[in-house]
Amino acid sequence: MSQIAISTSQNVNIQYNVASVGERIVAFLIDLVIKAAYVLVLYSVLNKFFNLGTYFDSMDQWSIMAVMIMITLPIHVYTLVLESLMEGQTFGKKIMKIKVVKIDGYQAGFGDYLIRWIFRLVDVFSNSGVVGLITMIVNRNNQRLGDIASGTAVISLKNAIGISHTILEHLHEDYQGTFPQVVALSDNDVRIIKENFQKAMKVDDRQIITALANKIRQTLKMEAEPKGLTERQFIKTIIRDYSYYTGTDL
Repeated sequence: MSQIAISTSQNVNIQYNVASVGERIVAFLIDLVIKAAYVLVLYSVLNKFFNLGTYFDSMDQWSIMAVMIMITLPIHVYTLVLESLMEGQTFGKKIMKIKVVKIDGYQAGFGDYLIRWIFRLVDVFSNSGVVGLITMIVNRNNQRLGDIASGTAVISLKNAIGISHTILEHLHEDYQGTFPQVVALSDNDVRIIKENFQKAMKVDDRQIITALANKIRQTLKMEAEPKGLTERQFIKTIIRDYSYYTGTDL
């Protein structure tokens, strides 16, 4: 499985496994089944209560078309809405454990998902998806045209060591938190802090350690030397406190 190095806003390269073409196709088919089920169920319900056949007989072609567009609108915006609400995933992608991410390290936004959705007209619906399939096959990051245009890629979350494991801290039962403001950080923030801290500790890079400590204090609006801790103790405490205060199995 090929990998992609995503540069975060802190200029840290993180390796992710790229979702395979097969995984993306299966996710697409799962979403297709969900959309088809929605249309069938909705049509059956409406036909039962409103007898659509008779109702359509009394309508002109444009009116019928307008009703059909209203009925099928959710399936047309399905991908755009779910990727926006579920941070780069649809139900199919979630089941397949893949998601859309920005290559530049920032969280993909609505504009990025909108570009990908618009390009589906070319990638997916023109020539039965041949354009998107060929583009993914020849692109080393398995990107279709929509991914290239929006600066995104689809990664696999099936790594042996997932994102959550990289920030897991085993705490003693009697551990007491020190900095409750760490809840303002995200999983991604803490993962980046921990990875950089571990790398700096291995080579005793005091410059990186100081830069990390300063960045944390600046982000959380802390005093210069909280609790009299050394910079190394401070960073370790921040990582542990995040697990403590978020109460997550990270």
